[in-house]
Amino acid sequence: MSDFHDVRFPLDIARGARGGPERQTQIVTLASGREVRNSRWAHSRRRYDAGLGVRSLDALAQVVSFFEERRGRLYGFRWRDRLDCKSCPPSQEPSADDQLIGTGDGITAAFQLCKSYGSGAQAYRRDVAKPASGSVLLAVDGVVQPPDAFVCDMTTGLVTFTAGHIPATGAAVSAGFSFDVPVRFDTDAIEVDLSAFEAGEIPRIPVVEILP
Repeated sequence: MSDFHDVRFPLDIARGARGGPERQTQIVTLASGREVRNSRWAHSRRRYDAGLGVRSLDALAQVVSFFEERRGRLYGFRWRDRLDCKSCPPSQEPSADDQLIGTGDGITAAFQLCKSYGSGAQAYRRDVAKPASGSVLLAVDGVVQPPDAFVCDMTTGLVTFTAGHIPATGAAVSAGFSFDVPVRFDTDAIEVDLSAFEAGEIPRIPVVEILP
């Protein structure tokens, strides 16, 4: 996307941020007292507050510089969510069998990286569009694929098998990876009271996920 800068928000500051996924659910209470619930969003959207990670004037100046370079809300960027940045649990390292991303048909060469939350029919599947460079591992029916068997678009998360490596019909295609969240600032102004900041006041710097 042309309105996206492929750079990551400073990791040392993002490490102290707060946030997570949100959904929008419409709830109607009937005369009987029962509820009718409807999800207005097909996908969750993540929000963070980067200000909570700012602990010094130097860090604040770094955020302001990053904010100016992104022109406020105009350009998106990468955000590393330490709780949810891998195809596996945070304490583990990704492996090629972490996530099922598709099933071969002998013709299809391209598969979208994704991550599933939960299991069974109610599991939620989230497309991963910003994998970390050099982190993607693929397996076909449990056999780890060599680096020359596929290419991965780091801006979309689409992996494409090269000629001679296209998965056969019925073959399970799985992947392991680490990834970032595509986000933008959710404000066009950063207001800082330096006297209050020295006393412990931290500016609010909202960041919101960009959905495809």
